[in-house]
Amino acid sequence: MIELPQTIDVVNYQEWQTFEPYYTELIERQVSAENQREWLQDWSDLTRFWQEVQAYTSIQRTLDTGDAEREAAYLAVVKEVRPHVEKAEQQLKQRLLQLQIDDADMQVALRNLRDEVDLFREENLSIRSELVELSTDYDKTVGGLSADWDGELENLNQLAVHLDSPDRAERERGWHAIMGLWQSIKPKADAIYTEMLAKRHQMAKNAKLDDHRQYAFRTRKRFSYSPEECYQFHDAIEAAFVPAVERILERKRKALGYDTLRPWEWVPEMGKVVSTKDKPLTPFASEEQLTQQSLDIFHNLDPELGHQFAHMAEGGMLDLMTRQGKAMGAYSHSLPYRKLPFIFMNAVGSGRNVQTMLHEAGHAFHGYSVMRNQPLVWQMRAPMEFNEVASMGMEMLAAPNLTQDRGGFYSEEEAARHRIEHLEKTLIFFPYMAVVDAFQHWVYTNVDAASIPANLNAKYDELSERFLPGIDWSGYEEIRATGWQRKLHIFRYPFYYIEYGMAQVGAYQVYRNSLQDHAKALADYRAALALGGTKTLPELFNAAGAEFRFDTPFLSELVEFIEHEVAQLREQTT
Repeated sequence: MIELPQTIDVVNYQEWQTFEPYYTELIERQVSAENQREWLQDWSDLTRFWQEVQAYTSIQRTLDTGDAEREAAYLAVVKEVRPHVEKAEQQLKQRLLQLQIDDADMQVALRNLRDEVDLFREENLSIRSELVELSTDYDKTVGGLSADWDGELENLNQLAVHLDSPDRAERERGWHAIMGLWQSIKPKADAIYTEMLAKRHQMAKNAKLDDHRQYAFRTRKRFSYSPEECYQFHDAIEAAFVPAVERILERKRKALGYDTLRPWEWVPEMGKVVSTKDKPLTPFASEEQLTQQSLDIFHNLDPELGHQFAHMAEGGMLDLMTRQGKAMGAYSHSLPYRKLPFIFMNAVGSGRNVQTMLHEAGHAFHGYSVMRNQPLVWQMRAPMEFNEVASMGMEMLAAPNLTQDRGGFYSEEEAARHRIEHLEKTLIFFPYMAVVDAFQHWVYTNVDAASIPANLNAKYDELSERFLPGIDWSGYEEIRATGWQRKLHIFRYPFYYIEYGMAQVGAYQVYRNSLQDHAKALADYRAALALGGTKTLPELFNAAGAEFRFDTPFLSELVEFIEHEVAQLREQTT
C-alpha cells in the first residue's frame, strides 16, 4: 500500500521525480486476484492526488492571469510532469485491462479505459502541452482586456453590466466598448486559433484518425450519439426553438416600441438579452451576501446540500466576485484528494450571477456526491452531458427558493421576473448552442479551409443567419462574423458545447417532474448524481427521470411546456 502525503504543497510537485517512485511501484507490483483490489485503490488514490495538483495549479492561474509565478507553476505541471504521468498511466491501464474485473459498476469505466489505451500516442503528449500554452495565451490576452468607463477601468465582465441597462444608449455604448476590445485582439486570436487547429489535426492524424472531430468524439467518450445525430439535433433546434426565440424577441421589440432590435439588445455569447423592465435586477452587492443567501437557498432546498455549501465556504472554496486580471467565465473544479469542490465566478451583482451560482453549485454538489459515493476515481467520471444536467437541474430545482421568505434574494414579483428571464434565456440559448456546435463540426472536417480566418468568419456568419433571428446587424456585419472569437469554448475546449443543449433538455424534464412531485424529482436527481460514471449516458438520464432524446416532436413538446411556465409566471408580475 502506497503512502501519499497528507497535504499538497504545490511547489514540491512541479517535477516528475516527485511522482515517479509512486508510479514505478504500482507498475512493478505483482498483481494477483487476491491483491488486485488494493492495487486498484492505490492507483486510484495516486490519480486523485495527481488530479488535485493539476486542479490546484489551474485554479491559481485563473485567479490572477497576470501572476507570472502562478502561470509558471501551472505550465511546469502541464509540460514537465503530465507527459510522464500519462506514459505511466498508459502502462497501468494496459495492466488493468489484462485483469479479470467483473464488477458491474466498473464496466463503463473499463470501456472508457480500453478506448484511451487504443487512442494513446506518445507523440501527442508534447502537442497537448503546446495547446495548453496557447490556451493560456488566449486567457491572458482576454483576461487583460479593459476599457475606461467614466474614469474607471472596467474589464469585460464589468462592461457587460451595461448591457443590462434599461437605457438603450448605455447598452449601445457598453456594446461598442466590449466589441472594440475584442476587435483589438482579432489578429492575435486568429493566429492562436489557426495554430490550435493545426496541432489538433496533427493529434488526430497521429492517432490514425481522419480528423479532430473523430478524435474529440472519442476523447469526450461520446459513445451514445454520433456526429449525424448532432446534425439532427441542430435541425430539431431550428424547427422547435428558433420560432420560440422569434416570438420572445418580437414580444420584446413591441414592448419596447423599437422598429428593430439591434446587436446590443441580444448578445448571445454573453447570455445577454434586453429586458423590458425599467431597471435590471441587482440582488446582491458583495461576495458575503451572495454566499450567505445562496447558503440559505440550498439549505431550504435540502439541508444536506446546505451543509455541503457551508463546508465549501468555510474551507475557502469560493472565489466569486470579478476583478482585474481574473480569467473570464465561471466553473466548478473538483479537488479530488481533499474531496472538495471549488467554485470560481466573475460576479458583479446581477441576476445572471445568481443563476451562475446555482449552476456552479449544481456541479459542486455532483462533485461531492461522486467523490463520497464512488470508491475508485474511474467510477467518478460521469459524462459531461450529464454533468451539465447536475448544474442546469439545480438551477431549476432551486428556483422556488429565490424569494426572500425562502432565504433568497427577491420579493415574489422579482423572483417571478428572474425566473421568466432565466427560462426565456434557456430557450434563446439553444439556437446559439447550435451555431457553436455546427461551426466546430465544419471547422474540424474542413481544416484547410478553416485555416483561413476569412473562411471562419464566413461560416460563422452563415450559421448566425440560419439560427440567430430577430436582430438588425446593419453596419456591424463584420463583428457578427467574428463572434466565434468571443466564445472561449471554441478555443479551449473543442466540441465541448452541445453538452449544454443536451443537458438542458434533461433539466427541463427534471423541472417538469418537480412540478408534479418535487420531493421525488429531487431524490431522483440526487440518486442519479451519486452514480458517477458507473452507468451509460442514457441510463444516467433515466435515473434522473429524463429521456435521452432530441427529436423535433419531443423538443417541441418541451418548448411548449416552458412557454406555458413563462406565461404563468408573467401573471405574477406587473
